Amino acid sequence: MRPGALPSIPWADFMSYLDERKNWLEGVCVSGGEPLLEKSLKGLLRAIKDRDFLVKLDTNGSFPERLEELVREKIVDSIAMDIKAPLTRYKEVTKSEVKEADIARSIEIIKNSGLEYMFRTTVVPGLVDVEDIEKIGQMLAKAEIFQIQQFSPTNALDASYLQKKPYSREEIQEMAEIAQPYFSEVRVEGV
Repeated sequence: MRPGALPSIPWADFMSYLDERKNWLEGVCVSGGEPLLEKSLKGLLRAIKDRDFLVKLDTNGSFPERLEELVREKIVDSIAMDIKAPLTRYKEVTKSEVKEADIARSIEIIKNSGLEYMFRTTVVPGLVDVEDIEKIGQMLAKAEIFQIQQFSPTNALDASYLQKKPYSREEIQEMAEIAQPYFSEVRVEGV
């Protein structure tokens, strides 16, 4: 689904929704696209924290200054960062002008944040392979948690991905074994 096609929720309605669930919900995960694109995100997260909810941020790491500010001001409690590829392949894999230095800086901010965190990579055949997982492991060495996520050929922005066949369970397990020496914990999702 395209984010622009989703209806907007008025601020007061969202805050009321949270208030009504205070004894039921523990936290809120803010995801995207890339939530750090939104300049007013800090205010939203602060309002959520002011209601005593935990805040988890999902990011792609392309805005390290904004990420660092949220960490410094203790507005987030945990972070998950999507690692698209080894740094040397980021532009190729993302088909964007992402700055590798921004990704590297975000990784360091997260690793040194003192917060719960996870790095995760969605393994898309033809984009990320076993060798890339090894390089990603080296890039993230000594990080806490790394999650390998199975690619699902549904709702892809690029229609050509709808025809891709996901990696087998055995191939995903091989990737997890290759990643294991670099992390405290390796998880596999979606297989």
